Amino acid sequence: MSDKPKNGYGPSNPHPLSQMRSELIWEGKYDEFGNRREVDVAAHSMPLQRIETLDLPRSQATAQKSLFDASTAYRDDFRNQLIWGDNKLVLASLHQEYQGKVDLIYIDPPFDVGADFTMDVAIGDGSQMTEKDQSLIELVAYRDMWGKGADSYLQMLYERLTLMRSLLSETGSIFVHCDWHMSHMIRMLLDVVFGRDRFVNEIVWHYYNKMQGNVGHFAQNHDTIFWYKNGSKHKYFPQREERDGTTKQIKRVWDKEKGKIVNAKGADGKVIYTESDSRGVDSVWYLSMLQPADKTENLGYATQKPETLLGRIISATTEENDLVADFFCGSGTTLAVAEQLGRRWIGSDLGRYSIHTARKRLIGVQRQLHEAGKPYRSFDVFNLGRYERQWWQQEALRDAEDEHRNIVLGFFRAEPISNAPSPLIHGRKATAYIHVDGIDSIFTRDEAKAVALAAKAAGGKQVHCLAWDFEMDIRQAIAGIETELGVKVRLHRIPREIMEKNRTEVPPFFEVALLEAQPVVHKGPKGNTVEIKLTNFLPSLTEVPSKELEALQERAMNSGFDFIDFWAIDFDWGPDKPFNHHWQDYRTRKDRSLKTVSDAEFAYDKPGKHTACVKVVDVFGCDTSITVEIEV
Repeated sequence: MSDKPKNGYGPSNPHPLSQMRSELIWEGKYDEFGNRREVDVAAHSMPLQRIETLDLPRSQATAQKSLFDASTAYRDDFRNQLIWGDNKLVLASLHQEYQGKVDLIYIDPPFDVGADFTMDVAIGDGSQMTEKDQSLIELVAYRDMWGKGADSYLQMLYERLTLMRSLLSETGSIFVHCDWHMSHMIRMLLDVVFGRDRFVNEIVWHYYNKMQGNVGHFAQNHDTIFWYKNGSKHKYFPQREERDGTTKQIKRVWDKEKGKIVNAKGADGKVIYTESDSRGVDSVWYLSMLQPADKTENLGYATQKPETLLGRIISATTEENDLVADFFCGSGTTLAVAEQLGRRWIGSDLGRYSIHTARKRLIGVQRQLHEAGKPYRSFDVFNLGRYERQWWQQEALRDAEDEHRNIVLGFFRAEPISNAPSPLIHGRKATAYIHVDGIDSIFTRDEAKAVALAAKAAGGKQVHCLAWDFEMDIRQAIAGIETELGVKVRLHRIPREIMEKNRTEVPPFFEVALLEAQPVVHKGPKGNTVEIKLTNFLPSLTEVPSKELEALQERAMNSGFDFIDFWAIDFDWGPDKPFNHHWQDYRTRKDRSLKTVSDAEFAYDKPGKHTACVKVVDVFGCDTSITVEIEV
């Protein structure tokens, strides 16, 4: 009788499943042919566009023609980077310059499929609060992230972790913050990307003061942070923490005869005690969460983490001047702590409100360090600008301008017109005509007039102009066009979230806000100085929940300045230069006051005509800029 198995499998012909190893599999990990999908860095790399430069102490000194000692103020010439955009594209774009140069990455990615990140924001003096809906950019991206449940989330994180690993130095580390929703899968995913042998620690952050109601189970009072190293060696600097008061510690010794550790005893036979006011930090961290009443550190930003948490991570794994990065930077805690500890930093986030919050916070850190006589670094704000749109056009639209228009019209809930009365008219919404500007264009006041003329010729009374970018000061020119032609012209920004894959939700098309300002020239014995006075501001309220919209619209008409959260001036602006913050003022949770006239005491080197640029950011994080002509 033959010993050969009936199915033909055995030691000489093993079954395919018998050779498989344990592996984390998710939809998207392999292609249709069973090949592992690689992350194509080159396909997603594009030039970062520097849109703002920030160095408040030096800019103020320049404006007032006072001394500024750069040799003592700066740590070095490195300029930190705050980047607005999809972090997959940001990571790929950083690859060429920063491959193998980042010493520490901390990320706190969203990990709750049902999370609601609606925030309360203060209006004016803070006596009135209103909800800010989650940015549709973030909301759509978040829904895409969870579109196929854990599969799409893991694929999203896998791609980004792979790109992050390429940026880490040989001795670099990554800390990934998560909670019970996905910690089990994230741990396995980190094993896939970095290798099980690169695991260093599982850290439990126990926020012991968090209040929990009667939820029918043990209160969930901790998050998990996974620490992985990139190479065979890593940096580690042991940390100590204070005890609650001075504590008597029993001295312990090894008893050779008993073969165990026992309490040490003196000559009199009594147990020996030692005094200790600190202890070595282990893998369970008892650190307080941010308190709502803390108006100094707590910015009211959902998911904000305490500085003590990031301070411990950065201090334990980096040295002064090392490079720290956070690609889900939120309110900027990682970046602020890195700056305070003398580290270089790079941060990015998809949310406009996040970038605004982090920018304000980091300006505050600059001010504090300078006032304390401590060195700091300047930083710049970047985005991906038109390059991101060009990439989308090539990848998704195959360079077809008609397809671009149709997608924009679809999300604007408008119907395309096949036999339009003018090549400038592309669609209709109710009784209004629609114009969609080119994907790589800036919509100008001349174009606005031409579109209004085309709408009038077709018998229209209103036209919506949809564009990615608008000419500076175009809002001021619209009133004259409307009066001259009798056509209502409405300007809407095309939202970048229409480029997100698998998108079904309709994003908001922000109307361009109205901002007006004028120069104020002061004559003095040493020459003329210039200030800027805000004279009018009417915000866009697209991110306001509909139930509050009517009341806020009335307040915005009566007191638009109450909606200004931040404003800044570049007194020497040029169209081909990034915005240079010569002066700024902003509200904080602790101080709700806001100047409407600058106190920069700016002095020009030469008399004549000059151009200033004024940038205003409202309480929802939306920015508006205009130019102001000055003659001294």
